[in-house]
Amino acid sequence: MLGTKKSPLIWVVHLSVILLVLIWTLPTAGLLISSFRDKNQLAASGWWTALTTSTQNIVYRAPGPDQAVEKDGKFVIEGNVLEARGGVVSAWGTSPNKPDEFQPGQSTELRDGSTATVQADGAFAIVSPTKIEGNRGQRIAFVASIPPRFTLDNYREVLTAEGIGASFINSLTVAIPSTVIPILVAAFAAYALAWMKFPGRALIIAVVVGLLVVPLQMSLIPLLKLYNSVGGIFGVPSKTYLGIWLAHTGFGLPLAIYLLRNYMAGLPKEIMESARVDGASDFEIFVKIVLPLSFPALASFAIFQFLWTWNDLLVAMVFLGTGNEELVLTGRLVNLLGSRGGNWEILTASAFITIVVPLLVFFTLQRFLVRGLLAGSVKGG
Repeated sequence: MLGTKKSPLIWVVHLSVILLVLIWTLPTAGLLISSFRDKNQLAASGWWTALTTSTQNIVYRAPGPDQAVEKDGKFVIEGNVLEARGGVVSAWGTSPNKPDEFQPGQSTELRDGSTATVQADGAFAIVSPTKIEGNRGQRIAFVASIPPRFTLDNYREVLTAEGIGASFINSLTVAIPSTVIPILVAAFAAYALAWMKFPGRALIIAVVVGLLVVPLQMSLIPLLKLYNSVGGIFGVPSKTYLGIWLAHTGFGLPLAIYLLRNYMAGLPKEIMESARVDGASDFEIFVKIVLPLSFPALASFAIFQFLWTWNDLLVAMVFLGTGNEELVLTGRLVNLLGSRGGNWEILTASAFITIVVPLLVFFTLQRFLVRGLLAGSVKGG
C-alpha cells in the first residue's frame, strides 16, 4: 500500500499561508498592545519592548524658582523626576549630553550656587542659600530603568472626548443606509442583467465592468456639482445625509451589480423555468427564489460596503461637511489627534475603537463571504 506522505509543495503552501497570516497579524497585535501602554513609554520605545523593563534617557525640567519653598533659612525646590513613570534612576546629570554624570544620591553644585541632588527613587531637591532667580526651572537629565506599565487611560481619553458619541451616531447614520440602498438597487439590476433578455444588455454589463476601475477621486467633484445643481432645482440643501447616501450608492453600485450579477447568473436555470411554467412573474421569481438564494453574495457586498462607508473620511467631509454636528467618527478622531499627529496613544486607541463595529459586522456575515466572492467562478455542465 502506498504511503500517504504529503508532497513538499503542500508544505510550501502551508508555510506560505502561515507567513502571510503573521505578516498581517503582527502589526495589528502591535497596535493593540500599544493602545494599552503608558503614553510616555509608547513615545520612547516600540511595542515589542512592552513586557520588558526598558532603559531610557529622559530629560526633566524642574519647577521654576517661583515654586521654591523656604526651609531652615534656605530655598528648596523639590519633586520627583520619574513622576508617574515609575522605575529606578541609575544615573543623572545636569545636561542632556551627560545623563550619567552622577550617581543617585550624589550632589552637585549648579551655576547659580545652588545644590542639586537626585535619589534612586526619582526624588530630587535643589537647595540654595539665597533666593533662586530666573524664569525657568533647572533641567535634569537621567537614566532610568522603567518597568512595563499598561493603562486604560488612552481609551478613556478617546471615549470621553467631547462630541465622540454624536460622531459615532453620525457614522452609523451614514453607513447603514449607504449599505442598504446600493444592495436594494443592485439586486434588481443584477437580476435583470442575469436573467432578463433586452437590447443593450451586453453593453450595460461592459459599462458596469468599466466603472469598477474609475477612481473615486476623479468622479467626486463632478458628482458633487451634479448633486448641487439638481438639489438647487428642488430646493434640497447641499450638506445633508441624502447627499452622502446617494454618493456612496453611486460609488458602490458597480461592484454590487457585478458581484450579484455573477452570482445570480450561476443559479440553476431549471428553477427559473419551472417557476415561469407555474405562472410566476419576474418580480415573483426575484423575490421568492433569486433573492433568498443570493444571500451569500448580498452579505459579501454588505461587508465591503459597510467597511468602506464606516471608515470613509473624504466623501463625508465633501458631502456632509465638517461642522461639529455633522462630523463623523473618523473626522472627530482626526481632530482629537491634532494637526501634528504626535499623540500616538490617541491614535492607537482610536484605531481599535473604530474597528469594533466593522468587526461585529464581519464576524456576523463572514461565513457567507467566501461563497459570495466565488460567485459565478465555477459553473456546472
